[in-house]
Amino acid sequence: MSRRTFLAAAAAAGIGSAMDVHGAPASLGKPALLGGTPVRKEGFPGWPVFDEKDEQALLKVLRTGQWFRGYGKHVDNFEAAYAQLMGAKYCVATANGTSSLIAALAAAGVEAGDEVILPPYTFVACVNAILVLDALPVFVDTDRASFQIDAKKIEAAITEHTKGIMPVHLGGNVVDLDTLLAVARKHSVPVIEDCCQAHMAEWKGKRVGTMGLAGCFSFQASKNLNAGEGGAILTSDEQMVERCYAAHTNGRTRNAGWSAESARAWNFRMTEFQAGLLMAQMMRLEEQSRTREENAKYLTQMLKEIPGIRPAEMYEGCTRNAYHLYMFRYDPSAFAGLDRGKFLRSLSAEGIGAGSGYTPLNTQGFIANTLKSRGFSAIYSKARMAEWAKRNPCPENDRLCGEAVWFTQNMLLGPKKDMEQIAEAVRKIAAYAAELARA
Repeated sequence: MSRRTFLAAAAAAGIGSAMDVHGAPASLGKPALLGGTPVRKEGFPGWPVFDEKDEQALLKVLRTGQWFRGYGKHVDNFEAAYAQLMGAKYCVATANGTSSLIAALAAAGVEAGDEVILPPYTFVACVNAILVLDALPVFVDTDRASFQIDAKKIEAAITEHTKGIMPVHLGGNVVDLDTLLAVARKHSVPVIEDCCQAHMAEWKGKRVGTMGLAGCFSFQASKNLNAGEGGAILTSDEQMVERCYAAHTNGRTRNAGWSAESARAWNFRMTEFQAGLLMAQMMRLEEQSRTREENAKYLTQMLKEIPGIRPAEMYEGCTRNAYHLYMFRYDPSAFAGLDRGKFLRSLSAEGIGAGSGYTPLNTQGFIANTLKSRGFSAIYSKARMAEWAKRNPCPENDRLCGEAVWFTQNMLLGPKKDMEQIAEAVRKIAAYAAELARA
């Protein structure tokens, strides 16, 4: 990194211009891994956030003695409130995000022999939801700049067997929905949005999860809206909500009759306790979302000035990023060859915890093993599986998996000083990268 770059970055952060023997601003100090003082000694904001309101919500459910959604009204109330918050007509609350995906895909008509398009840069639950329906996952490569599925490559992956497209709004960022939805309409393929990491994210002012046939959400412990576990399906299609409801509660309809349309059904019901807790947690969601947005914007302004650090880009239509993850790409060539593992260890020593993100989902051994199982072998011919294998490589995603660095959403909930310390730690590492690489 040049002296000019460091001076500019230092000035932007309010750091003095005195330089040390390494050509870095002297006030940055030596990295902790080289014996210097860590940038940060205190932890980041804890997660989850709760207070007496959450306790009262749980006690209220407890004291009713009606803990099952078939007896109580808390799940019904949550479904109505969440649908209104997100701008959908209907909501079906589920046991978790994975079950919401399974139920929505099944309700959309996905079954054995079908194909569902999804990204390779996502959590394993996405592919599991497809495989449990005996359908074939078809991976479409990643747009490395945004960390999202490359919507421009989806049309080429559509075949006569394609019965669903599952875009994942990864990290709270938003997929290029204009391109994706246009392709889906052209080929009459239903879109099931995976919004498990994207509570409150928006595309052109409209909440994600409301633009496809259905949108699926997770309330697992790490999520921006958290009940330990839980999920939800949003839709504005009256027939779809009936099929989703039946799929999630052993084939029963919302009026407690049996559904003739439900081909497959499970027990994916949310408990009254989860619903009560979510109603309390939702009271903080908008404020927390604004804080993450503001801090992420400030952090991006600083990090994008550091060569070799490329914060995830947003498409023009993304009017709100939920920032479940703050993601950037790391280029070791701009850090004197310091590999990503040592970069992450250096950050950790400065008191800035970070992760390396996902590995390529499309190459995971369990998928190949599943597709070789007796059940799948009975459904799919050897010729079709050979053709699937040819379509499977995702070279851009392979590159991304070697570059990605993540910060978790709770790191964005503190004051702006926290963002300044993150940027300072990265600058320190950049300044001493050659020495760190040798250490």
